[in-house]
Amino acid sequence: MPRDLGRPCVATLILLFASLANAQPSPDMQQILQRLDRIEAQNRELMNEVQELRKQLSAAAPSGGPSDSAQAPVEERVDVQDHRIAQLDQEKISSEHKLPITLTGMLLFNSFWTGANAGGAANPTIAALTPGPADAGGTFRQSVVGIKFDGPAIAGGGKITGSAYIDFFGGSGGTLSQMLRLRVASVDATWKNTTVSVALDKPILAPREPDSLAQVGVSPLTSAGNLWLWQPQVRVEQRFAFNDQSGLRAQVGVYQTAEGGTGLAGEYPSGVAASRPGFEGRFEFWGASGENQRIEIAPGFHVSNSQVLGQSAPSRIFSVDWLIRPASWIDFTGQFFQGENTGVIGGLRQGVSIFNGVVRSVGAAGGWGQVKFHLTRRATLNFYGGQEDDRNRDLQPGGIAKNQAYAGNFMYRFGSNILASFETSQVRTTYLNSGTRIFPHYDLAIAYLF
Repeated sequence: MPRDLGRPCVATLILLFASLANAQPSPDMQQILQRLDRIEAQNRELMNEVQELRKQLSAAAPSGGPSDSAQAPVEERVDVQDHRIAQLDQEKISSEHKLPITLTGMLLFNSFWTGANAGGAANPTIAALTPGPADAGGTFRQSVVGIKFDGPAIAGGGKITGSAYIDFFGGSGGTLSQMLRLRVASVDATWKNTTVSVALDKPILAPREPDSLAQVGVSPLTSAGNLWLWQPQVRVEQRFAFNDQSGLRAQVGVYQTAEGGTGLAGEYPSGVAASRPGFEGRFEFWGASGENQRIEIAPGFHVSNSQVLGQSAPSRIFSVDWLIRPASWIDFTGQFFQGENTGVIGGLRQGVSIFNGVVRSVGAAGGWGQVKFHLTRRATLNFYGGQEDDRNRDLQPGGIAKNQAYAGNFMYRFGSNILASFETSQVRTTYLNSGTRIFPHYDLAIAYLF
């Protein structure tokens, strides 16, 4: 190209580009640019998600080798991630205050047959004095629903946790009268060796109970040696380690008694205090030998005073409970107690008598025991029994001199959350001057744990 023609062309191109740069884009061009910006932003987000997914897959890989997921085909990896996302979405429960919450519980179906002395109840704890018809049926009312929450950290390296459980055992028990009922609940402040709790729970001196799916609405062996009554309480626990394989777990607290257990609330409704403070303690000494052998021995006490007709009826109870595990395939658990006026914490509801205007606490002794055989990883066999024997001279005519219960059950876990049980039991109630009444009970239970 001649030199004199090249210079005008270059100048013309420079002028043309300058005019285009100074020109304003048309409306259509602005929309196109905005759309390109959005697409670019979405691409950045997708790249960030891909990088995060790669990090998670890398972290999930076993140390020293490549990830199994990384070696799998792309379709399988996508399926695994979809499953994990669905599982996380299912487990997520939102809370107004952003605290982690876990939903737990048991959907429980019981089919049962109960003998003639059950007094018309599905699974009573005392044989009725007057015989009645045998009963059979099925129910979901012993199902339990609970929540657990994991709270914030507190001063001193502590943490707040808690739980609450409800069932459908309220109401009359008819199909259309099965009401929600609060069972147990607690809020715990826990440090390394100390826990302070406010709770609705069993008495501090009686934390153990037998294994049963037949009797969940109330604890097994109620009125037959198991002091079970769920009541409000405040307790403090201190843990001491003697060495790696032994220690002490000490608990003390205040327990709100249920004065209906005196047996006089219906007869003297205005003469019996509604509730009283009870002072309780339990001191568990434990020792272990390896992973399969363990022993726990725990003495305990309860002290309170019922107010009846302006008089004081003391409740003084001493107890000792235990767990003995000589091998991995067998456990022996139970409790023994002795004292007076035990009805205020879940004993027979006849803790106080009145003779010629004088209030008298009813003396009592009782307890329970269970042998648990771990047949396989899925199957267990349980035998348990107990009794409460009240002092005859302290009872009014028609009172219960002794109440006994015995049971055996076979439990099998079909999967991680499906449990079935068959249980047979018998209750024997001896009435003062009226003899003994007996009724059998048979129960087939299916439980879905969640």
